[in-house]
Amino acid sequence: MPLIEKSNYVAPSRFFQNPHISTIYLGRFRKTIRPDYQRERLELEDGDFLDVDYKIQSKEVAIILCHGLEGASDRAYNNTSANYFLEKNWSVFAWNNRSCSGEMNRLPVLYHHASVDDLDRIVQFVREKGFQEIFLLGFSMGGAQVMNYLARKNENNWIKAGVAISTPIHLKDSVESLKRGFNRVYLKNFTIKISRKLREKRQQFPELIDWSKVAKIKTFDEVDDYFTAPLHGFQDKEDYYRKASPDYTMELIKTPVLVINAWDDPFLGENCFPIEFAKNHPNIYLETPKNGGHCAFPMKNSPYSYSEVRGFEFFESIKRNRKFS
Repeated sequence: MPLIEKSNYVAPSRFFQNPHISTIYLGRFRKTIRPDYQRERLELEDGDFLDVDYKIQSKEVAIILCHGLEGASDRAYNNTSANYFLEKNWSVFAWNNRSCSGEMNRLPVLYHHASVDDLDRIVQFVREKGFQEIFLLGFSMGGAQVMNYLARKNENNWIKAGVAISTPIHLKDSVESLKRGFNRVYLKNFTIKISRKLREKRQQFPELIDWSKVAKIKTFDEVDDYFTAPLHGFQDKEDYYRKASPDYTMELIKTPVLVINAWDDPFLGENCFPIEFAKNHPNIYLETPKNGGHCAFPMKNSPYSYSEVRGFEFFESIKRNRKFS
């Protein structure tokens, strides 16, 4: 069965058994090297744009990296993953969601966990470069985008396999988890960053919505209720949490996808670990290490993280057409 009963990941020290230390150290303080990417701007049919950073090595196999909420192509987890796959002679495409590349996007909409049309444009871009073997690797929100894409958009089997790291499979549970204890620090950080973007959107589109509500935002619930849901076509935040969650459509996934969610991840709630579902689904491989934090998984004496090492191993097994366990 795709449920991986025992993960091979072990935290490199007792220090990194603390999920907050792993999460904050690897996300904020670890020094990483951004690859010498080429950047290209993709014009979208709706008049907006996406910026994608890429480096071509192999002409045959490519990986698309999907960053997390309020992240970007140059986040530490993206950099270490990119460098690892480049070392393996893969080509790497690290895309930026709308508003995340350093320049505000043109339209009112930003992005969310089910922005599969934008990801599909990136996939098309990679195909236009001549690649036939394409793989997806996503972190946190990017992992949700990977799973949602595989459920809703991969009918042509352009993507051969995916890996989703630290993924909020059930969005409402994830939001509720972030309201508890020290986790509120992460939630507050997200709220501040997104509120800044909304103030910029207010200058762009002063008549669009009732911006007086946005000006008073203090919680993440309010971000989703006042902005994310109405501007992205959802009835309210509850409708958004349901329909943008991978568990809403993951039964439709026909492409192999490895999900690595650590039990100590401060961003994930109980329903983000679908053990019974994975036991009965032929394509969702669920691995649940005891430790790892959120988008962290440090390794002893290595510049890389377990996520990219394990992801590469999974992709290679799919390429060899052998069953993975």
